[in-house]
Amino acid sequence: MAKKETKENIIERSPVIVVMGHIDHGKSTLLDYIRESNVVAGEAGAITQHVSAYEVIHKDAKGKDKRITFIDTPGHAAFSAMRARGANIADIAILIISAEDGVKPQTMEAYNSIIEAKIPFIVAINKIDKPNANVEKVKNELIENGIYLEGYGGDIPYVPISSKTGEGIPELLDMMLLITEMEEYKGDTSLLAEGIILESKLDAKKGVDTMVIIKNGTLKVGTFMVVNNQVSPIRRIEDFQGNQIKEAIFSSPVRIVGCCDVPDAGLFFKTYATKKEAESNLEEKCATVSDNVIVNNAENCSEAVNIFISIKADVFGTIEAIKKEIAKIDTDRVIIKVISEGVGDIVENDIKTASHNPNTLLVGFNVKINQAMINLAEQMGVKLASFDIIYKLTEWVEESILSMIPKIEVEEQTGKAKVLAIFNKDKDEQIVGGKVKEGKIKLGSQVRIMRRDFEIGKGVITNLQSQKVQTNEVVEGTEFGVGIKAKKDIAIGDYIEAFEMVTK
Repeated sequence: MAKKETKENIIERSPVIVVMGHIDHGKSTLLDYIRESNVVAGEAGAITQHVSAYEVIHKDAKGKDKRITFIDTPGHAAFSAMRARGANIADIAILIISAEDGVKPQTMEAYNSIIEAKIPFIVAINKIDKPNANVEKVKNELIENGIYLEGYGGDIPYVPISSKTGEGIPELLDMMLLITEMEEYKGDTSLLAEGIILESKLDAKKGVDTMVIIKNGTLKVGTFMVVNNQVSPIRRIEDFQGNQIKEAIFSSPVRIVGCCDVPDAGLFFKTYATKKEAESNLEEKCATVSDNVIVNNAENCSEAVNIFISIKADVFGTIEAIKKEIAKIDTDRVIIKVISEGVGDIVENDIKTASHNPNTLLVGFNVKINQAMINLAEQMGVKLASFDIIYKLTEWVEESILSMIPKIEVEEQTGKAKVLAIFNKDKDEQIVGGKVKEGKIKLGSQVRIMRRDFEIGKGVITNLQSQKVQTNEVVEGTEFGVGIKAKKDIAIGDYIEAFEMVTK
């Protein structure tokens, strides 16, 4: 029988804070300063590529120690899905903006995620120690984007800070605790835990290693977790620093070691006292926040080529980001389908699966490919690579796709002109006058003859004059006379579109 909430069990819950903003505006540096450790150095491409959670202690106005949990979400554009998830997990957001650079598109993307999540937030104007810092300019840019700060026509709190010197950071933490007090976050310690999967990976020594945020209740060793349509016994819990613990309460970021399978990031989990109770409640699980994406860029193109991609990464959150970047690849002749995805190093089965279709790319991110797998891939004709910087991965995918598409000849427009006069019409050639509206008209070019936006025929430019002087080309704004070999009669008001055949 489930325990009932009682006043004794319902206590104050510490806030979960998400830090959001542009890639270079100092989120990781801010958290680095707060927790007095360095997570910035050594990141490939200087990008924080995983959501991580940390817990800190800050004294409130009465001198009492208060816990605050931070979620560090990546700032790279590819990780917007992870940032959106972070906002939904959190109670309060910090929207960090550089006092040098001001409001950027990623700033507004983060802001929109916060608004959609309907959580309170604080604007942190960072890098005020820099010589080019301009806090007033940032405030004005925020107003221009409909973000109204306290004292500037709105009620959104803001704090100027330097994550390098620490200036303003105590005030920022004070502001978080003030909002926490106003919002009155509560939790019930008597209930068994429920929460959200932040990240999951397959660790060679530990097995499945899952980082979670507890939203309510108490997580205990010996209970059973329902997530991703499976029941897993909870045998080991670690705090965010890797220390083994027996239990943890709401708002805590903890690692659960030893799930039966690798659960997707963003899944809801719930725990039960017995395996039987957990199995009977499997239907209460929630679906992941992201779909298994198939990227279709050219579904309606009859000449489209199917390209299949298999992705292996160190954590599921990164897979979301990779799929989003792959979706941006610009080609109207390719249908890109992500046919498989998973966590862990690239192994023999991955290569054998990819070998079933010659148009398959096997790509890894932050995972290993040993020499035996490289040799096997070469033998089986599988194209594979692994990367630790996401834009290099997408560049490789794009280059690989281009090399797999058969070359075709297409018409590429080089210029457009309006017919203003008809001078002469012979059986094989028509002499007309016109004015260039776009691009260039060149001697020898093929042309389309357009009437009311419909093509009525084609022809070739056999003679070209400007101001009664023979020329090889005329440019935009120039009036000219032209001889065109065409079967259809050209009329005043028609358009001539010059084009050339290009191999793509």
